[in-house]
Amino acid sequence: MTSTGKHKVVLAVGGSSGSLYAKVLMDRLSQLRDQWEKVGVVMSDNARYNWELELGNKSYEEYEGFDFYQKNDFMAPFASGSAKYGSMLVCPCSMGLMARIAQGISNDLVTRAADVILKERRKLIIVPRDTPYNLIHLRNMTQLTEAGAVICPASPSFYSNPKTFEELALTVVDRVLDLAGFDLDTYRWGE
Repeated sequence: MTSTGKHKVVLAVGGSSGSLYAKVLMDRLSQLRDQWEKVGVVMSDNARYNWELELGNKSYEEYEGFDFYQKNDFMAPFASGSAKYGSMLVCPCSMGLMARIAQGISNDLVTRAADVILKERRKLIIVPRDTPYNLIHLRNMTQLTEAGAVICPASPSFYSNPKTFEELALTVVDRVLDLAGFDLDTYRWGE
């Protein structure tokens, strides 16, 4: 958090299937506007393509208050640790993107920002959507975990009895935001 007590967050939307998770995350962040100072968003080309394919629109262009950056904009503030972004959420994260992050290949803004978050010992939360995992995927997850990242698979829970796809995706999104330190009114086991 910043000196104002509010979060500065990088949201990277990777190119795997699962655009609904990114949309629900952006919706939820919009609802939590009073808890963040900045949300910097980077979407891969495939992320935009999948959003349009899976959700049937370009509503990612309609979010107000978020700062959108191009995938190769290395002048984005969170390309440097001095900007003090406290967390980075990669949702959804393809296995290829996860591999590049795990190997420290900073060839675009997403991978550079993830490298910065890790080197600054801040919160990197990766939401892989692909399944099943092969040994390479698992080793990349292990390497990222050992480097300080949190792997939070897009595995929804059902004990809250979600009624819609959005409510189902929210079970993952709220978990991600919990991990990032947001204060949420959400379903809690046993409460």
